[in-house]
Amino acid sequence: MNHEQSSQTRLSENALKVLQQRYLRRRTESNVYESPDELFMRVAKSIAFAETQWGNLKDAEQWEEKFYNLMSKLLFLPNSPTLMNAGTPNGQLSACFVLPVEDSVNGIFTTLKNAALIQQSGGGTGFNFSHLRPREDIISSGGRSSGPVSFMKIFNAATEHVKLGGKRRGANMGVLHITHPDIEEFICSKKNDELSNFNISVAITDEFMYAVERNGMWKLIHPNTNKVIREIAARKLWKVIVENAWQCGDPGLIFIDTINRYNPTPAVGKIEATNPCGEVPLLSYEACNLGSVNLSKCITHHHTSKGIDWLILEEIVKTAIRFLDNVIEVNNYIIPEIKQMARDNRKIGLGVMGWADLLIQLEIPYDSEKAILLGERLMRFISQKSFEASVQLAVERGHFPNWKKSIYFHGIEIRNATRTSIAPTGTISIIADASSSIEPLFGLAFNRKHVLNDESLPYINPYFIQFLHSHKLYSDTIVSKVMNEGIAAHINELPEHTRNIFKTALEISPEWHLRNQLAFQKYTDNAVSKTINLPETITADEVDRVYKAAWQQGAKGITVFRQRSKNKQVFEQGIQPEIIKGCKVCIN
Repeated sequence: MNHEQSSQTRLSENALKVLQQRYLRRRTESNVYESPDELFMRVAKSIAFAETQWGNLKDAEQWEEKFYNLMSKLLFLPNSPTLMNAGTPNGQLSACFVLPVEDSVNGIFTTLKNAALIQQSGGGTGFNFSHLRPREDIISSGGRSSGPVSFMKIFNAATEHVKLGGKRRGANMGVLHITHPDIEEFICSKKNDELSNFNISVAITDEFMYAVERNGMWKLIHPNTNKVIREIAARKLWKVIVENAWQCGDPGLIFIDTINRYNPTPAVGKIEATNPCGEVPLLSYEACNLGSVNLSKCITHHHTSKGIDWLILEEIVKTAIRFLDNVIEVNNYIIPEIKQMARDNRKIGLGVMGWADLLIQLEIPYDSEKAILLGERLMRFISQKSFEASVQLAVERGHFPNWKKSIYFHGIEIRNATRTSIAPTGTISIIADASSSIEPLFGLAFNRKHVLNDESLPYINPYFIQFLHSHKLYSDTIVSKVMNEGIAAHINELPEHTRNIFKTALEISPEWHLRNQLAFQKYTDNAVSKTINLPETITADEVDRVYKAAWQQGAKGITVFRQRSKNKQVFEQGIQPEIIKGCKVCIN
């Protein structure tokens, strides 16, 4: 391939740090021998090789060039396991998995073994523990069951010792159904940090929410015998959920009836769990390949104004869908059941990053009707073009094998059971130098804690600096204040409209956080990973309101995080003076 410009010239200092620490190939711990450009070439070549199944080597080379350009120009990046492992021996490329947890020692520990293998290869795992009998239940040997939470602690300990791919911290999602007799223990299980490698979510039904509304009683049912073990006031149980979420950020909720209303393959099975961040509801043994479009690169200039470049966006989306479908072909599946399910349903999840950056460039406040309408229009367009690309792939390659068991049967033939998903884009957004997913800016200047070594990555938003210059507002005093505080809210030298454009996550009300999530969910096949950031001073009543609103308005799940409700913060607003002094990235 003939590459005009090395991608390294487009990468930020923080992007280079992350690539060197996690993604670039190395002979020893200190001997990195791969450049960022070579990484993108390695991935492009590996993924394009799938083309040889339906075309010839020349076709593969042409797509290799397109995939390389897509990544090296930071227009699109796939999930981390693909960047890390594509083109390597036995490369496992998927980010998301759900594994079944059966009510037997053999079933539980087979799943634990499979989870360890997946996490070692770079994937995250989701589980529904609702089939396990409750604590103190009599078992066949005459002893008593220790219950779902005790087994979650075993899974948590295993994850602690198996870093994801040796390069990132392990991640699990633990789900328990709202009818399980141990539901209260589960809800409170994150209080003491014993499940540090788990996100937890309660599988909430519509029936339970109706019981909360009418102040009814709620039945807790044995998962194996279907006998009612006891009853509890629905509002009392709801209050335990809300207060724990306020206190420590867990549990989140997944609205399991809403999820199954949109299950693309209901004849194959019922969805019971999601991946660790909640953006992909999956059947047992399903995997999903994710990637994200960098919206901050999809801007066109019209004389004195800016807008979305829909032609470039369409090209990115269609190429990315082909890329993700190819991943399914070249992927190394560790477990036979996963290979079967992945190829039978061919689920992929194309999402976005840089939403906040896009809004800033268009000078639209995140908490505005204009932003919500644009979010809906944007995701509708991505969904439509993703669908068209998947239909075209079905013409070229055939529909997914479970098509006849899907909601698409008797309709149009399509290659992928799902095509879109809004993932968190944690590290890939650092590589792309883009704001994370559809989140607002956490701060205009902040220290991001590196999840492996707690190193601080200092950052000041480049669009803020550009905006100040282009609007003739720049001054060292303003920049110094922002670098110290991380926000522009108190800078009276800036016009109110400017301060509104640059509002950060904790300055935006929970309602507007949720409305942005729902705008994207409206046109997303899978689900949306979005954190409703809350200030430290917010009350549990606000958590109550946002959780209920999420269900009422059709979200598939909801997660909140109140500032300083956990010991470790991933972000710290403002940059300490000693870091500012030598920080090149701050002024670029």
